[in-house]
Amino acid sequence: MNKVLIVIPAYNEEANIEMVVRELEEGYPQFDYLVVNDGSRDRTAAICREHGFNLLDLPVNLGLAGCFQAGMKYAYYKGYEYAIQFDGDGQHRPEFIESMQKKMEEGYEIVIGSRFVNGKKDWSMRMVGSRLIEAAIRLTTGVTVADPTSGMRMFNREMIREFALNLNYGPEPDTVSYLLKQGAKVAEVPVHIAERAGGESYLKPMVAVRYMARMLLSILLIQNFRSKKLVNGKGRK
Repeated sequence: MNKVLIVIPAYNEEANIEMVVRELEEGYPQFDYLVVNDGSRDRTAAICREHGFNLLDLPVNLGLAGCFQAGMKYAYYKGYEYAIQFDGDGQHRPEFIESMQKKMEEGYEIVIGSRFVNGKKDWSMRMVGSRLIEAAIRLTTGVTVADPTSGMRMFNREMIREFALNLNYGPEPDTVSYLLKQGAKVAEVPVHIAERAGGESYLKPMVAVRYMARMLLSILLIQNFRSKKLVNGKGRK
């Protein structure tokens, strides 16, 4: 078994999933992968079965948090050292996984693939939201996360356990903020995010605005009321 599991949450990704998995299988066999089909209404699961892809097929749609947790449970019980969240739409690039793993091996618990860690600025409306979330995390934790909305995140064994066994964890910026408050060591490495290969993104402008507002409310207010203990029963200092 390889050390790294690539967890690929997939919802209605029939246009992209074969390309994404083929690239991993042919170009990056040093990593294992798992497609977690989140109750897709299209042929995502059928395509995976037809090609013999590694598939965890959820019978209903759980949303990203539940879908990702299912993948992390698999990673935890199979004994993987690292797990990485990896989009099924072709935007995340596998050539950056190795550099994220190397950074993780320096002693970090979470490594984020960042579009902005080198100071690059993108002032689109969507990225303005990311900047606001960055500011909220810095205000509440004292830590700067240049790209808090990046979905390309790698977790070590302890974090895999947290996501697998704790029902109150979603793969979102507010969880990263919470874990920072608990003392988690977080680093970023530069990555390039490609354009969606096919299909249509769910993140429409109004959805993005609501998402930003929800994250800001959670980071600035709700996270203050979360339990200060992790699932192993030990609080962080």
